[in-house]
This record gives sequence, C-alpha cells and structure tokens, in this order.
Amino acid sequence: MSLESQEAFQKQYQAGKQAFERGQYRASIERLKAACELTITSSRLGGETQLWLVTAYQAAGESADAIALCESLLQHPHSATRQQAKRLLEIIKAPILKRPKEWMTEIPDLKNLSDSSREDRFIRSKPTQEPKKKYQPEPVDLTQVDTKDNHFTGIALVAILLILGGLWLFSARPWG
Repeated sequence: MSLESQEAFQKQYQAGKQAFERGQYRASIERLKAACELTITSSRLGGETQLWLVTAYQAAGESADAIALCESLLQHPHSATRQQAKRLLEIIKAPILKRPKEWMTEIPDLKNLSDSSREDRFIRSKPTQEPKKKYQPEPVDLTQVDTKDNHFTGIALVAILLILGGLWLFSARPWG
C-alpha cells in the first residue's frame, strides 16, 4: 500500500469510526466501505475495518448485510478477527427479548408542537404550593432521657481482659 493510499485509508477509517460514535450510522457505513476498498481485506487492519462495518450495519438496522459480512469474516486469515466475528455473529443472531412495559419510558411525540410562539417552546412552572421548608428535628426534652448507668462499659472491659489473659496464659504454656 502506497503512502497516499494509506493516508486516504486512515482518513476514511477514522471518519467512519467517528461517524459511528456520533450515531451517524449511514455516513459511517459509507466511510468504512471506502476504507475497505483502500486496504487489503485479508490483513489485520482490513479485518478490523470490516468488523467496524458489521457493527455499523447492525446499528443502522441492516442485519442481513451485517450477518453476511460477519459470516465471511469467519474465514478471515487473522485469528483475532475470526474470533471477534464469531462473537458478533452470536450477538446479532441472538433472540430479541421482550421487555415489560413498566421497564420502558415513553417519550412524548413532539410533532404536533407548534413553532409559532415562543411560549410553546418552554414549559413554565408555576408554583402551586408553598416551597418546602428545610427539615428541622424536633427538640428533645432532656428530662425524659434515661441517663442511668447500665454498666455495659465495665462488663465489656472485664470480658476483654479475661479473653486477653486467657490467650496470654495458653500461649505461655508449652504443650508437651
């Protein structure tokens, strides 16, 4: 591959990837097809370009083209390309699972929104009730608090000392 065709390939390849990442799948397909024509399809880079093209086909809803290209990549000379093509083919052919309606968020149709007035474009919220006040805890009546000592700290301290003493005693004795 000459230097000029290599530069042209890189330009098309990068443009195709960027278009894909922006969600412009049709433009991505066109750029990636042009990049495929500028490279040797049996090379590692050619296989990588074709894998991007499979993904762009799938994203554009052209599953038949994606499957056909992916199946041809199963015979690619580069092993990593074959493995990736196999994985992509399994994903593309996987059954589509049905989602419960409560998992879905409904997006309103904005086609009927008029463009005639500026007021239609913005939703102005009018306060219907007073603004909420910050949470203030109720004051505690300290005369109602039980401050009688239940000796928990002393009992816990004695228990800890007994455990430590027992560990020291057993570690100091030789077991014969």
